[in-house]
Amino acid sequence: MRSSADTWERSPFDPRLELSADFRVIAMDQRNAGGSTAPVRASDGWQSYTSDQIALLDHLEIESCHLYGGCIGCSYAFGVMEADPGRVTAAVLQSPIGLHDNRAAFYEMFDGWADDMKERQDGLEDGTLAPFRNSMYNRDFLFNVGRDFVRTVETPLLILAGNDLYHPLPIAREIAALAQNAELVTEWKEPQNVRRAIEKTRKFLRAKIPSLS
Repeated sequence: MRSSADTWERSPFDPRLELSADFRVIAMDQRNAGGSTAPVRASDGWQSYTSDQIALLDHLEIESCHLYGGCIGCSYAFGVMEADPGRVTAAVLQSPIGLHDNRAAFYEMFDGWADDMKERQDGLEDGTLAPFRNSMYNRDFLFNVGRDFVRTVETPLLILAGNDLYHPLPIAREIAALAQNAELVTEWKEPQNVRRAIEKTRKFLRAKIPSLS
């Protein structure tokens, strides 16, 4: 819920820096994060973010792209793949979130964000926020999409697994098992593995563009 572009500064590596020699890298503040503002409505949910992301691609006249998502960004990436599959040439999923004995933690995270939003937006009430929270985190698996959709995904995926409360390793393993063209990396964020992970990520993305491979 606080997914600003600057969040990448706290990642084991910053793809904006590490991939910019080979690619045009575009990072966005999600709605109501960083410099982005939007009204909060009871009807908001994953589809609101997907619409924002596709609208940005439309605005920039980007017909096809790779996606790189971290944390909740992995579920966002699946939302774009579902809504506009021909636009996504490959995706890197870094520490995907998912449901694994942790729904209460996601509710708590949302509620902390909601308290901040009530201070920023006059008149914002719990009656508006509760349906939004339910739309985001009352669902199964990756919250945004289900297992049946992931089974249909042919887009090449590189999964850099997480291993904590919000980013359970079993979720990353299940994505890799379900998707049709996925590679799983479980050891990548330790200091001794980061440089290897950067090079693997760069090679993976370059290989999906014939002129760079």
